[in-house]
Amino acid sequence: MTISVFTSNQPRHLALIEALAAVAERVYAVQECNTVFPGRVPDFFQRSEIMQDYFERVIAAEAEVFGRPRFAPANVTQLPIKMGDLNMLELETFGTALEADVFVIFGAGYIKGPLCEYLVARRAVNIHMGVSPYYRGSATNFWALYDNRPEYVGATIHLLTAGLDSGPILFHALPRAEALDPFLLGMRAVRVAHEAMVERIASGQIQDLESVVQDKRLELRYSRNADFTDAVAAEYLARLPAADSIESALCNRDLSQFVQPYVRQ
Repeated sequence: MTISVFTSNQPRHLALIEALAAVAERVYAVQECNTVFPGRVPDFFQRSEIMQDYFERVIAAEAEVFGRPRFAPANVTQLPIKMGDLNMLELETFGTALEADVFVIFGAGYIKGPLCEYLVARRAVNIHMGVSPYYRGSATNFWALYDNRPEYVGATIHLLTAGLDSGPILFHALPRAEALDPFLLGMRAVRVAHEAMVERIASGQIQDLESVVQDKRLELRYSRNADFTDAVAAEYLARLPAADSIESALCNRDLSQFVQPYVRQ
């Protein structure tokens, strides 16, 4: 089996590449790259003391769950590009990566144009970190915690469409209920999304799963990158949810709100 993944370059993205490489003969990884030191290096977010404080916590949680930046396995062919360049490449650039058996998107930018059309036709699957349709847009798990709704921290695995994170849902992946630091909770949500996706790919189920159209009437918040400001980050850091309140909220999740929920045991 050959898998093509459109992703990024943080340890959590590399961890998915490694997991896919463990069940595939060949993985083609197209990686849109950002700094691995957000908050310290001006890139996706502005540089400030608040952002540095926030992202140092993110980096520490990511390192605990996914390790540090590293090389990919030997059966991975990588194409690193700058974030935002993906839609400017001609289809021919991707070569045999377009002949893969399975196509996965995780952490790449908004895919548009001929590449999007091709991936939609090939039933590409996107891992959206956030529980759609309740939380849509960017940094959705952050906003669920900001809104004191840790029960909506998780991932949505859905079919790619031309709309942003709006494709029909295959299933939701949710972290298990336990007392956790909120930054660790976010990374555990990523890990369970990886596990659920790879398990279904390895078993051959991913191409046969029925999908459910998203009901946009259920949306609680649509967030944009511009919404995540120094003031928002400072307010959140001043009132971080306690680990025991997170566990209580996860224990009391109403699983009927989710599509074929995969909960890590």
